[in-house]
Amino acid sequence: MKVTVSRKAHFNSAHRLYRKDWSMEKNDAVFGKCNNPNFHGHNYELIVSVTGEIDQETGFVVDVKILSDLIKEHIEKAFDHKNLNVDVSDFENLNPTAENIAVVIWNKLRPHIDSKNDLEVVLYETPRNFVTYKGN
Repeated sequence: MKVTVSRKAHFNSAHRLYRKDWSMEKNDAVFGKCNNPNFHGHNYELIVSVTGEIDQETGFVVDVKILSDLIKEHIEKAFDHKNLNVDVSDFENLNPTAENIAVVIWNKLRPHIDSKNDLEVVLYETPRNFVTYKGN
C-alpha cells in the first residue's frame, strides 16, 4: 500500500528569461516581457510529495517535519528573496524557467529522500501556471 505525503512551501524570487547567446530581438520574440533586463519576480508556491510504503514501526512514509526542514534548508534558503540569475549558481548557465527551477529543486532534494520512495515537485509560478517534475 503506497501513500503520498506532501508538504507545501513558498518562496519569492526574481528572474529574467533569456539566452546570452541570442540577440535581444530573438530573446524578446521568444520570452517577451519575461526578458526584461531589469528582471521580474514571482511568489512561487511549491508542493513536494514523497510516495512510498508506510513504515510499520513509525506509521510514516516520511516524517513531515524532516521534509519541511529539507525544503527550508535546500530550497527556501537558496531561492527566497534571491535573483535566480544572479544569486543562485544553479542558474549561472541555465535559463530559470519554471521547468528548470522544478528540476533543480528535485535534484537538490532527491539525495535526501530515501531511494525506495518516489519524489515529485510541483512548482506554481502563478496561481494558473505550474509545472510538475517526477524525475527521469
